[in-house]
Amino acid sequence: MTASSERLALAERMFRRIVVGLLLTVFLPTIAEAQQATKVHRIGFLSITSLSSPGSSVEAFRQGLRELGYLEGRSIVIEYRYAEGNAERLPKLASELIGLKVDVLVAAAGAPGALAAKQVTKTVPIVIASAADPVALGLVSTLAQPGGNVTGLSLLGPDTAGKRLQILKEIVPSLSSVAVLWNPANPGNTLILEEIRAAARALGVKVQSLEAHGPEDFETAFKAARGTGGIMPLGDPGQVLHRAPIIGFAKRYRLPAMYPFGQFVEDGGLMYYGASLDDLYRRTAIYVDKILKGRKPADLPVEQPKKFEFLINLKTAKQIGLTIPPNVLARADRVIR
Repeated sequence: MTASSERLALAERMFRRIVVGLLLTVFLPTIAEAQQATKVHRIGFLSITSLSSPGSSVEAFRQGLRELGYLEGRSIVIEYRYAEGNAERLPKLASELIGLKVDVLVAAAGAPGALAAKQVTKTVPIVIASAADPVALGLVSTLAQPGGNVTGLSLLGPDTAGKRLQILKEIVPSLSSVAVLWNPANPGNTLILEEIRAAARALGVKVQSLEAHGPEDFETAFKAARGTGGIMPLGDPGQVLHRAPIIGFAKRYRLPAMYPFGQFVEDGGLMYYGASLDDLYRRTAIYVDKILKGRKPADLPVEQPKKFEFLINLKTAKQIGLTIPPNVLARADRVIR
């Protein structure tokens, strides 16, 4: 081989190496990104409520994920587990989700699911969709620095329970005592009851505690509440699942009621003031997104509600012979007529 032929062959080899190097530089990141984009994340969704009536909040969570670019069946799979109102089933259901190797577990519908999830795992990230007071419940160390594998959203902002009682007294100026329907087995209920008692002392209102472990206790509780000026169910999952009889008893005994969730008002209850659950669940998707992208729950502060809503069912007010003051009616975000 002549010198010129060798130089030509060497030049060709160098040219090929340069071309291959350029191609690898251009296409390898694209291939890696494509592989990353096609990774399917698995999300666990644990709720004490019922599969048959999940409510609009679950769809708000799914919508939040879609807005962030996640598509069910393509980039994410959501594994749902519902306890159908039975808190004792929650640890087993949480264990099932952990066994499916979920990347993050969403604890929906209050404190019971979050507590069960934390009991089952100390490593899988847990996002609370709504819990009364994550610090007092022992779910996180502080709101600013959760410190473990749990973060998410608090259901109650400062003085929410007190504000509910204040509104009830505005529409019933003669209110001197209020009945509180609650489940002592629900730790979140215990915290809210204490807030109501503190607010009641400031307003000069007596609190009548009515325990209800299940729907079989509702009628007895409402009969005992007839001597009060109003009633406040506290939102135990059993109350949410069996809200129809609660709404019915309140109407039968003509008791003005401030309900724990907007669903009650949609179904014929008198009124609701509090956090927008749909907004909380949509924001839950943001936490899931951050964790899937590598953030640790310990570094994500627990947030409180940003959006509150006040709902009044004017038809129900008329049915129980109650006149809503115009200044209160004007503050409602939505009035059902």
